[in-house]
Amino acid sequence: MPNRLAGSTSPYLRQHADNPIDWQPWSTDAFAEARRRDVPVLLSVGYAACHWCHVMAHESFSDTEVAGFVNEHFVAIKVDREERPDVDAVYMEATQAMTGQGGWPMTCFLTADGDPFHCGTYYPARPYGGMPSFAQLLGAVVKAWTEDGERVRDAARSITGRLASVSRALPAAGVDEETLRGAVVALTTDFDELRGGFGSAPKFPPSAVLEFLLRHHERTADADSLAMTEITAEAMARGGLFDQLAGGFARYSVDAEWTVPHFEKMLYDNAQLLRAYAHLARLTSSDAAARVTDMTAAFLLRDLRTPEGGFASALDADAAGEEGSTYVWSPAELAEVLGPDDAAWAAALLTVTEAGTFEGGRSTLQMPADPDDPGRWQAVRKALLAARARRPQPERDDKVVAAWNALTITALVEASAALGRSEWLAAARRAAALLLRVHVVDGRLRRTSRDGAVGDAPAVLEDHAALVEALLALHQATGEARWLTEARTLLDVTLEHFAETGDDGAYTGRFWDTADDAESLVTRPREITDGATPCGSSLLAGALLTASLLVEPEASARYRELAETAITEVGGLLARHARFAGGWLAVAEAAAHGPLQVAVVAGDDTEGRAGRDRLAETARRHAPGGSVVVAGEPDAPGVPLLADRPLVDGAPAAYVCRGFVCDRPRTATDDLAAALAP
Repeated sequence: MPNRLAGSTSPYLRQHADNPIDWQPWSTDAFAEARRRDVPVLLSVGYAACHWCHVMAHESFSDTEVAGFVNEHFVAIKVDREERPDVDAVYMEATQAMTGQGGWPMTCFLTADGDPFHCGTYYPARPYGGMPSFAQLLGAVVKAWTEDGERVRDAARSITGRLASVSRALPAAGVDEETLRGAVVALTTDFDELRGGFGSAPKFPPSAVLEFLLRHHERTADADSLAMTEITAEAMARGGLFDQLAGGFARYSVDAEWTVPHFEKMLYDNAQLLRAYAHLARLTSSDAAARVTDMTAAFLLRDLRTPEGGFASALDADAAGEEGSTYVWSPAELAEVLGPDDAAWAAALLTVTEAGTFEGGRSTLQMPADPDDPGRWQAVRKALLAARARRPQPERDDKVVAAWNALTITALVEASAALGRSEWLAAARRAAALLLRVHVVDGRLRRTSRDGAVGDAPAVLEDHAALVEALLALHQATGEARWLTEARTLLDVTLEHFAETGDDGAYTGRFWDTADDAESLVTRPREITDGATPCGSSLLAGALLTASLLVEPEASARYRELAETAITEVGGLLARHARFAGGWLAVAEAAAHGPLQVAVVAGDDTEGRAGRDRLAETARRHAPGGSVVVAGEPDAPGVPLLADRPLVDGAPAAYVCRGFVCDRPRTATDDLAAALAP
């Protein structure tokens, strides 16, 4: 019989619906049952595309003997970390405090009050490498609970108290030119000059850091910033991290050379990388960056778009229970598909060797150099894709996450502007409409949906902030007032429920990850470092800064001041830990650049629209990242940036402002490009 996960909107929870363990979703009822039975809670946190989550499910959660023991002695709760990032954040902090590391699957034992007393990650079915088996761990926990339960509860309360008392703030510090240049120097120290990226294995795509480096180069013409970006972008795109046949990036590389990926493909990675490569292509006119942009967008639209117009969360790392089996090749497999001559050529091009770069003598596909015969490559690629389609395919996590869809919307809008692809803008509009139609319930945003049905989990800070930025991007791309109206409404709701206030009632510049009226957990999470995605606080600072450039002066000053206060609050982080502050640094760069505004106005006649389009295209091509560009008729209703901006002698005109200073209006594209130059 299925357990209580069968009706969940989370694909990860549904994967465990047929486990013999009587899993429950996170709920007050589950903790009430633990209190009534006087048993501890077994909390297991993971996500649908997680390889080791699948391994533990197969080894332990499907074992009837283990399940019987769990059902008798615990209340078992399953949590999808992507659906409940607040729960994940609280217990990941506990896991890292107890073990010095974290990851998924995450395994925690809690009291009925939610206090953690033992945490870890993956536990094998049999003892291995000094690690107890999962069954041994369960037995030890039950023994401690039954023989010394009061001490266990006291220890758990003490752990929660210590976690709650930890300050998540760094000393506030002004962020100036020296800070931003110092961040570049710090990144240079960590940079891998031979293989790109920062640090050693495993290597994750440094998407937010690349955005910062591009903005810094645009503002200062710093050669190091551009070099680190170009080297990293090329290395990632030529390695096994990038799907050379179908596009799209895997989550990370297990080695320092970007050769062997962890094969899951995450929406949030590909959204951010789409944006980074599009900006690189816009800035450098690189054909390679444009090709990767195109392939990544194609992957998103083909493989992750849902029937409702949103974007699914991920493709699994496994297919038919074997990690990476869809993507790797042996020379013999190439020959079977291509014949001996083309197989030998393809093997040399894609570094497929007899020894293999992956398991079982198979290789990931890399492309260290461009093909010497592009036509032959396209024929080979088409044949390999057709053969790959006949293999077992990875499962798709169809859950639509508000924050990650918002990142995708922003990326598609900006990539559309960079490469002139109107279909990407159309896809972004449809996804935004879905979020506003389905995810906003009674004026409040929810985090996930599936098959057009919204879930119960409330949205967290990153969902609100990323969606505000996405709506502002659509407002700029279309000139339509409705996107700005929706963005402002959501932004004000976000400040009301997530922004910290001081004793005087004024905003402090610090933000909570959960709303003030959300479910109360044992601690209220607040993350200030940027990881695989920018944290909610840096996303909100960016949204505030962008909004300040698009609204009327009264609201502009309020938003701008709060954005600058937020940046100052994490000034110590930017100065000391640049690798983990890419999102913050990108916002700080935009602020340092003015930020820059371009308002393009023209009449609505055919000639006026053509002139407006030429000026707007020039502005979007030459304006640095973090700028805003809006085009439309003068004084268009609901579009404050176009207010009091008349035509010049009846001709379309572009108004360029930096900070609080505006240039004379420009009517020629070459004149506008010169005005936007650093």
